[in-house]
Amino acid sequence: MTQRTKPPFRADHVGSLLRPAALRQAREQRAKGEIDAAALKAVEDREIKNVIQKQEAVGLQSVTDGEFRRSWWHLDFLWGLDGVERHVMNTGIAFAAVTTRNEGVQVTGKIGFSGHPMIEHFKFVQANTTRTAKITIPSPSAIYGRPSPTPINKAVYPSVDKMFDDLGQAYKKAVRAFADAGCRYLQLDEVFIAMLCDPKYRQQMKDRGDDPDALGPLYGDLINVAISDIPPDMTVTMHLCRGNYKSTFMGSGGYDAMQEVLFDRIKVHGYFMEYDTERAGGFEPLKRLPKGRLAVLGLVTSKSGTLEKKDAIKRRIEEASKFADLDQLCLSPQCGFASTEEGNVLAEDEQWAKLRVICEIASEVWG
Repeated sequence: MTQRTKPPFRADHVGSLLRPAALRQAREQRAKGEIDAAALKAVEDREIKNVIQKQEAVGLQSVTDGEFRRSWWHLDFLWGLDGVERHVMNTGIAFAAVTTRNEGVQVTGKIGFSGHPMIEHFKFVQANTTRTAKITIPSPSAIYGRPSPTPINKAVYPSVDKMFDDLGQAYKKAVRAFADAGCRYLQLDEVFIAMLCDPKYRQQMKDRGDDPDALGPLYGDLINVAISDIPPDMTVTMHLCRGNYKSTFMGSGGYDAMQEVLFDRIKVHGYFMEYDTERAGGFEPLKRLPKGRLAVLGLVTSKSGTLEKKDAIKRRIEEASKFADLDQLCLSPQCGFASTEEGNVLAEDEQWAKLRVICEIASEVWG
């Protein structure tokens, strides 16, 4: 076994990191009109440079901006697409122990891509590290998959089929734009295929008039369209998540229900797979992992500050290797540490301790 020189890396991470106090303060001041956009950007630039150095120091080979310029893991990107606008909902999305802020998306025009602020966000990371700069964006399903229906202008899209066609093409242009900006490591954050493993969520989708059996293949095909114009040296991974908001979750269920879509239909290079609790089921679906692709095992939880024991994680890696070759496996946290700007319930030093131990375990397991 060897360390990898291209992504995903033996020790990797999902992307989002806890927001430092100075950044949270600056964002609050900007929301109140106490500072201007330039002043906020100056704080963001400084804190991102700091967090890049910290990622390098713990031993990570892939580096992100911690999603420091975002409020949400998904909405900030979607709001930047043509034809998509911010929507204030009557209520937020119900998680196991909390309800999210009541922000969402609405489709008001033809969906397209004509540029996006996150292209420059990526360039800033790349200009400030010698490691592999990584950008994370939501999968296309994020525009439709929340159990609260997305308002869609029926005059623009009388049926959703044409909307999905336009969405796939917009994503294809977006992914290519990141590639043209120099990105060679892009991650699609995919919640709603993983959520289709949850019987309660499937019933919610039925109740609103959707066919959950059709949604998984549809979302998979959208991903394939999105990555259909990438250069040959670009790596695209997908992160599978059952919800991450203030250390709580949205769904449960093993990958078995979606294993054919994930491993047979979708053509990404690797999978970041949530595996920190029994809610994600067993490792058996890894038997379908195609040769040449990798599964990054999310065995270290980002939802609490308790540091995992190395031997326990190594035993879990060994268990997973019964279903997929050890050379096809990597290690990461199960999710980001701050899928939204509120962050999970742990301290920054606990976050860095977890990332450090992931790097140490990877070195010990893969050499």
